[in-house]
Amino acid sequence: MNLANADSAAFLDLAPCSRAEGVVALPGSKSISNRTLLLAALAAGDTTLEGLLDADDVERMHEALKALGISIERLGGAGRFVVRGQGGVIPVKAARLFLGNAGTAVRPLTAVLALAGGRYEISGVARMHERPIGDLVDALRVLGAEIRYLRSAGYPPLDIEPGNVGGAGMPDRVTVRGDVSSQFTSALLMALPLATAKGARALTIDIAGELISKPYVAITIHLMGRFGVTVEQEDWRSFRVPAGARYASPGALRVEGDASSASYFLAAGAIGGGPVRVTGVGRHSIQGDVAFADVLARMGATIHSGDDWIEARAGRALNGMTIDCTPIPDAAMTLAIVALFARGPTTLTGIASWRVKETDRIAAMAAELHKLGATVEAGHDHLTVHPPERLSPATIATYDDHRMAMCFSLAALGGVAVRIADPDCVRKTFPGFFEALSTVLIR
Repeated sequence: MNLANADSAAFLDLAPCSRAEGVVALPGSKSISNRTLLLAALAAGDTTLEGLLDADDVERMHEALKALGISIERLGGAGRFVVRGQGGVIPVKAARLFLGNAGTAVRPLTAVLALAGGRYEISGVARMHERPIGDLVDALRVLGAEIRYLRSAGYPPLDIEPGNVGGAGMPDRVTVRGDVSSQFTSALLMALPLATAKGARALTIDIAGELISKPYVAITIHLMGRFGVTVEQEDWRSFRVPAGARYASPGALRVEGDASSASYFLAAGAIGGGPVRVTGVGRHSIQGDVAFADVLARMGATIHSGDDWIEARAGRALNGMTIDCTPIPDAAMTLAIVALFARGPTTLTGIASWRVKETDRIAAMAAELHKLGATVEAGHDHLTVHPPERLSPATIATYDDHRMAMCFSLAALGGVAVRIADPDCVRKTFPGFFEALSTVLIR
C-alpha cells in the first residue's frame, strides 16, 4: 500500500493481494453517534457517551451543537464525551451552521431548529445543496415552522425563522414521504418532543408510500427510548410521539461499532479466504446493516458471530443472486464489489436512494465497475453486475464519496493493482480505514 503525493493525498495504490485474514476493531457508528449527540443535547441532565465516532460527519454535528450553546466536553480516552443536556431548549437563538455533506446532521438539525424558536441558516458543501430536503421542509411547515429556501426550492441551504409551532392551530398529524430518505422520518421523530412537550396533544407521523431503510428508523426509535421517549408505531405506516414527551438523560451510553464499515472487512474475509473478524458490533446490534453478514452467508460465505463480534471466511464458491437491498442501502455498495467474485450475475434492487447520496451512486458504481472489466446494467433502482473472467487493473474515481473509496479497495483481492483517487474522502466516516485494511490484506 503506497500513499502517493502525501501532502494532498491525490491517490492511494493498492498492490495485488492474494488473501485476507485478521481482526479489526470498528470505529463507532456514524448513525448512532450523531443521533446520540443530538438527543443528549436535547435531554434533561448530563450524558456520558463512549465510543463516539471520530470522523468528519460527527465533527460537523459536534461543531453545530457547540455553536448552538451546548456544552460538550472531551473526557479521558478515545471517543468519551459528556454532553450537558438543555432539557429541550436550544440556548443560542441565532446561528449560521455549515454542515459539510453530513446528511445525519443536516436533516435532524433542520427539524429540531425549525421547532426551536430561533433564526438559523443551514448550509453545506455543493453536493449537500443537491440532496433533497423538500419533503421534510413541507412536513415541518405543516407544523407551523417558517423555513425559506435560499437557492433552489427543495434543497439546502435553508433559512429558518421562528414559527408558530405548538400553537392552538397545530395539527395532530403530519405526513412525510418514505421513499426518498428515511432520514426525513428520523429527523421528524427526534424533533417532535420539542412540540409535544409544549402541549397536551400527541403528534403522529404518517408515511406516504413505502418507507425505505426501515432499520435506520428503528435505530432512531430505539435511541429515543433510551432517552425516555417511547414511540408508538403501526406497521411502519405511522409513528406516534405521546403528549408531554420529554427527553431525559440515561446517564451513560456506549456507541456500537459501525455496521456499515464492518461490511468491507466481512466481504474481505468472504472473498479472500479469511477468517476476518470485526469487533464492536455483534449479533444483537441495533443496526440493520448487520444483515449484510446474512447476505454473505446466502451467497456462500461462512459467518459466525458473538455478542460483540462477527467473523467471515470463505465457504463454498460465492454465487450471484438477486438481493433486495432496501433495508441495507449503504452496505449494499459492498455487495456490488462482492459480485465481481461471484459465479453468475448479481442484481441489487431497492437502491433508488443511492441517487441522492454523497454522489449518484448508481451511476458512479456502474462507471467504476466497468473499469474493472465487469458488464453492468443500471436502472432507476437496480444494478446488475456480470463478473469478468479476470479483473482489470484500474484507477477508481471516488466522487468525494467515502463508500466508493472503501468498497472498491476490495478489488485488490482479485490479484490486480488498484489505484484509489482522493483516498482522504474516507475521513467522512472512517479516517483510519486504509490503515485498518492494510492489517488484513495479504500479498
